Amino acid sequence: MAGRNQPRSPVLTAAMTIYLLYTLVPLAWLVISATKSQPALLSTPGLWFGGPFALFDNIAETLTYNNGIFLRWVGNTVLYVVAGAGGATVLATAAGYGLAKYAFAGRRAVFAVILGAIAIPGTALAVPTFLLFSDLGLTNTPWAIIIPSLIHPFGLYLIWVYATDAVPDELLEAARIDGAGEVRIFLTVGLRLLAPGIATVALFAMVATWNNYFLPLIMLSKPDWYPLTVGLSQWNAQALGANAQPIYHLVITGSLLMIVPLIAAFLLLQRFWQSGLAAGSVKQ
Repeated sequence: MAGRNQPRSPVLTAAMTIYLLYTLVPLAWLVISATKSQPALLSTPGLWFGGPFALFDNIAETLTYNNGIFLRWVGNTVLYVVAGAGGATVLATAAGYGLAKYAFAGRRAVFAVILGAIAIPGTALAVPTFLLFSDLGLTNTPWAIIIPSLIHPFGLYLIWVYATDAVPDELLEAARIDGAGEVRIFLTVGLRLLAPGIATVALFAMVATWNNYFLPLIMLSKPDWYPLTVGLSQWNAQALGANAQPIYHLVITGSLLMIVPLIAAFLLLQRFWQSGLAAGSVKQ
């Protein structure tokens, strides 16, 4: 009770208010702009409604424009997320658990390699990756996006660190004494205790793959395999050139539709983080 009566810091409150505005104003602009038609976008301020309410018309036009190519991009993005981010989460979980709970020669070297991989930005590896996949004949295929997405050094590091404390060695020894094999221990004990960490890694991998732009841009030249990021960028580019046909209202509406699954993922995975925090608060 005493903590509730403590005075609030004006500086901290002001900083959090500024940060909240910095976060919400772009989202408000996106939502408001998605309700405008193309002419209204050019004639009214960004943070003010103008013209007839066109949100549902914009959504319908976005989904049907150019023979419904937007829905194809949605399917491509979901494929890349499920196969790439899902696979990255599985690999990071298995590898992180093994590195945390098993001692073997070269463990420190593996740790150094993982830290080095985290420090290298993904854009620096995009061109070498393109050259490698070009030699293998995998460009302009989904594999050019899925295979690189399977590598998630930060996710592996996160599971490694989390598993070190979240999975007690005593519990694993008790399971071994009861006759359980290592695979069974991992599937029945390790995964349950690692649920908050797995959810966090899954979300990070999903966001990274969902928002991936540069790698698909250089790997893919066929619009049928574009993800949403590259596809909407191509729509935005239609405003340039001699025969420009701006469709900003579709780009904005598509961007709004694009963030809805990410918001849903945050809300669905929130309970795993809350359970992890609760478990940490009572840990002795």
